[in-house]
Amino acid sequence: MYNSKITGLGFYVPDNVVTNNDLSKIMDTNDEWIQERTGIKERRWIPKNSEDTSATMGAKAAKIAIERSGLTKDDIDFIVFATLSPDYYFPGCGVQIQAMLDMKTVGAIDIRNQCSGFIYALSTADQFIKTGMYKNILVIGAEYHSNGLDKTTRGRGVSVIFGDGAGACVLSRTEDNNKGILSSHLHSEGKYADKLIVKSPSIKHWVPEIIASTEEDTSYFPYMDGTFVFKNAVVRFSEVIMEGLKTNNLSPSDIDMLIPHQANLRISQFIQKKFQLKDEQVYNNIMNYGNTTAASIIIALTEAYEKGKIKDNDLVVLAAFGSGFTWGSVIIRW
Repeated sequence: MYNSKITGLGFYVPDNVVTNNDLSKIMDTNDEWIQERTGIKERRWIPKNSEDTSATMGAKAAKIAIERSGLTKDDIDFIVFATLSPDYYFPGCGVQIQAMLDMKTVGAIDIRNQCSGFIYALSTADQFIKTGMYKNILVIGAEYHSNGLDKTTRGRGVSVIFGDGAGACVLSRTEDNNKGILSSHLHSEGKYADKLIVKSPSIKHWVPEIIASTEEDTSYFPYMDGTFVFKNAVVRFSEVIMEGLKTNNLSPSDIDMLIPHQANLRISQFIQKKFQLKDEQVYNNIMNYGNTTAASIIIALTEAYEKGKIKDNDLVVLAAFGSGFTWGSVIIRW
């Protein structure tokens, strides 16, 4: 039976840094208010004159990951792209990557699971490799949030949180069942879909209707019931991490590195305290990049690895919770 392991990592974020003080100039907010509630100090937003998109950022991250894997684009058998902010309503970003990297006519799919998107994407790629169908899969998480945010005082509760960026990894086949992805665990609870949502445009409420509306229509801006999401997140994070550990006869003390989805620093700190983990056992970078949704875990994983915080044989746990609600975890022996 085959197993899969990460052989290459890469990430890309725009150069444009937007600080909390920058936001205070366009909405009624301040650095203290944002940091107290989210832990965020700054984020990256694509500037208006840039040609960057979710797909182009994903392609830039992918090139780095492929190079670091020691492979070439011609060795990639399949593409999995996770995003909530695709360049087009359709087609998805996966096929754009195939074209941008001038790859063979390999298959490509898009994962639309928002904050848990990369966990779902990695799990999907893992299954394709474990069944023997593919040998090397490119997995990407990328988001272009800034162009779709309500950057006014009305939308400050959401808009201060999100940033732009992309990360990628190459997942490759290995016959060593003691290394690589040990297990993945996925869940959903759709009855709370309206607690974190962008309602429009949709087939029920398409662009011409929005334009023709005589009343102010905010359905195309993200909505979040922050308190409700926070309460559910801390519960589901804990459950799915423990599920993964128990499946592999492990305990929280075995974790060498926990990389949670970077939604809110307070959530990460809550989980760290509950599992009695030291600072060096948890990696957070939300203070520098904000919440990059499907890109957050892979950006953080790449950065932690680049800094030497993940070593051979370490137990690495990835976990996410978000819109849907969906949540999941991946247990990796590095």
